[in-house]
Amino acid sequence: MEQGRARIESLSAITLTVSELARSVRFYEALGFERKSGGASDGFASFALGGENDAKPSFLNLMAGPPAAPGGPAGGWGRVIFHVSDVDAFYRQALGAGFAPSFAPADAPWGERYFHLLDPDGHELSFARPLAED
Repeated sequence: MEQGRARIESLSAITLTVSELARSVRFYEALGFERKSGGASDGFASFALGGENDAKPSFLNLMAGPPAAPGGPAGGWGRVIFHVSDVDAFYRQALGAGFAPSFAPADAPWGERYFHLLDPDGHELSFARPLAED
């Protein structure tokens, strides 16, 4: 790194615009996300990511906004990738909450086990964990 050059230290938050905040809050809470502030009546909600021992937690923020085009993903911008403690257990949790992931957990050639799930507004969420090193 160049001396005196600032660097990015971590990801602080991702904010997604959602068409129905109450529905989205229920979706993320059903997946086990812990809401830290806000709610449907506030026009935003914030969920902490990471364990209790994390010195600098990251946040997923939801903000009420205009709906996406009918049948299309919200903005078509990409995906959010969350590292989880156990991909297969998280997949079962999603199924148990009545959600339909895009595919079952799979081992990827880049060294992660993962699956994808669309949120109610079409944002693609990836739940992943690095594969154990041999």
